Amino acid sequence: MNNEKGFTLIELLVVIAIIGILAAIAIPQFAEYKTRAFNSRAQSDLRNGLTAEEAYFVDNEAYADCTDAACETTLPGFVLSADVEIEFDAQGSADEEFSGASCHSRGDRDYEWQSSGANSNVMQNSSNAGTCAPSAPSV
Repeated sequence: MNNEKGFTLIELLVVIAIIGILAAIAIPQFAEYKTRAFNSRAQSDLRNGLTAEEAYFVDNEAYADCTDAACETTLPGFVLSADVEIEFDAQGSADEEFSGASCHSRGDRDYEWQSSGANSNVMQNSSNAGTCAPSAPSV
């Protein structure tokens, strides 16, 4: 009575090879998804900062200058996400214009916005080659 049950070595090797191929495909995609999520966080913080700048303007009749954590104390209702760097720059003779920039330390895009000028009211983005150093553009 030869009644042995189980898998052969060949069957086990085929299953391991399939799992290896799936992992080789999935891991780089997962890294790309994480980078896109970090970029989205920086973009969202810049949009929230723009709204907070407008709220600040209503109260003070001028826009605020601030960078990173200082924006949380200066701008009403603004909360900065972890690892996001942001800068707002008030411009004009009476600070009636402003620009902003943001990026995430683990993302690969910089985001910029201006209240006036050639690219006004349009969010611009560019590759930062892995170096996050936001600089608000001049209006």
